[in-house]
Amino acid sequence: MSGPGHPNGPQTYSATYTANDATSTAERAARVRFRRAVALMAMTLVLPGSAQLACGNRRVGRAALRTWVALLIVAAGCLLVAAVHHEFAFWLVSDLAALQVVRFALMALAVAWAVLFFDAWRLGQPLTLRLGHRRAAVGINGILCFSVASVLLFGAHLVGVQRDFIQTMFGSGDATGAHDGRYNVLLMGGDSGIDRWGLRPDSLTVASIDAETGKTVLVSLPRNMQNFPFRRGSVMHEQFPKGFDCEHCMLNGVYTWALDNKELFGKSKNPGVDATIMAVEGITGLKINYWAMVNLKGFRSLVDAVGGVTVNVRSRIPIGGLGSDVYDYIEPGKQKLTGFETQWYARARDGSDDYSRMARQKCIMGAMLDQLDPTVVLKNFQKIAKASSALLTTSIPASEVDRFISLAIKAKSQKIATLSVVPPMFDTYEPDARLIRSKVAEAVDAAEGDAPQVEPASDSGSSGSGDGASEGPVKKAKKPKTPDTVTGGSVGSLSEGYAANESQDLDSAC
Repeated sequence: MSGPGHPNGPQTYSATYTANDATSTAERAARVRFRRAVALMAMTLVLPGSAQLACGNRRVGRAALRTWVALLIVAAGCLLVAAVHHEFAFWLVSDLAALQVVRFALMALAVAWAVLFFDAWRLGQPLTLRLGHRRAAVGINGILCFSVASVLLFGAHLVGVQRDFIQTMFGSGDATGAHDGRYNVLLMGGDSGIDRWGLRPDSLTVASIDAETGKTVLVSLPRNMQNFPFRRGSVMHEQFPKGFDCEHCMLNGVYTWALDNKELFGKSKNPGVDATIMAVEGITGLKINYWAMVNLKGFRSLVDAVGGVTVNVRSRIPIGGLGSDVYDYIEPGKQKLTGFETQWYARARDGSDDYSRMARQKCIMGAMLDQLDPTVVLKNFQKIAKASSALLTTSIPASEVDRFISLAIKAKSQKIATLSVVPPMFDTYEPDARLIRSKVAEAVDAAEGDAPQVEPASDSGSSGSGDGASEGPVKKAKKPKTPDTVTGGSVGSLSEGYAANESQDLDSAC
């Protein structure tokens, strides 16, 4: 029996109840303190400074909250303006000063936010927490602090990569205005051997771009053209008033000739490019705004960076040749080519000719423009930036990058027109400069939708050796047939012309 003096009497029950109640109260208090500590860190994640405003230094909290709200307003405003005026977004991602401000802002935000997380952990009074709760609080705070700071610092790194890319690749010269409403950019492609980078551009194309709509006409010149005129009044015209008529002198040799005679070009940093521009302007009648030298081996890295390029391979394209054995082929059909395969698709000559190769190169240009959308660029941004720095040298100033990005986006939604100064329409040995200029003007007018109805004259006109200003009627050009054959991977043939070399819709010609 139990009684007042029994070991299991009422006094023992009362003491046990009191101890259990105290333990339960202490556990509830510990959980409350832990939840409070976690809440302060969560508040810092959502509204930086709110933890300090609630429990700490209110001045610091107000400053942090105001800064955070101001940044949100600025970010929302930028997004809204960019959605309405795309040019603002292009400026923001290409202006060196703006990129530097964004970069430093992200770095400062990462450091400040990490300090606020640390202070929120301190305000949670970690020393009053139980050991398990204390460890959990340290882990949660560490994860939140590291995640936020690392995201912001990685963003700052990407902005820095973009800024370095713009600064390294693009020029610092003055911007030039459009000529007759168009920007004309000379694209030159060359191999990058040890002693070969840029010495003989194997590909010469003028991208004539409408300054408002982005409508583009690609005017290509063959590397083996001879006896062509230079721009009147230029250094090269003074040296060759009757055209580039030296022995074995071709268009892709102008670059080398200028490098061998640098003294004629004064303080020019790129005499080879300058001389080539003088030739292109003399041949086409187009005034060049800027130039870009494309390293074909760097182009291989760019294609790999974006995951390949899809083209319609019309016939087997050999891999190899060019002085070595053909050891493989790119098979016909719609193929997604690697950078290596794309390089051979654009360069292969075995079983074809230079003009078929020019047509294939245009198809690659069109495919890249179609397939390089903003999602692909953002997904592979670092790889593209790294590949592009080895791919391209250009005179386009950094201040004009946003303009050309905008024009490129507009061009994606339009048909690309092409004109190549190649047989059968043109004679590449004794080119008729007046005929070439006439056809270039017609191609540009057709792209703008207002091509004049020109009745060609008889075949009795003179050739274009000299300065291209010879009198007499323009030669009547041969009207290209609709190609029904495939030669060297391109639709058409040498005798009837290649579809991609003269078309108002490059995609359909490829």
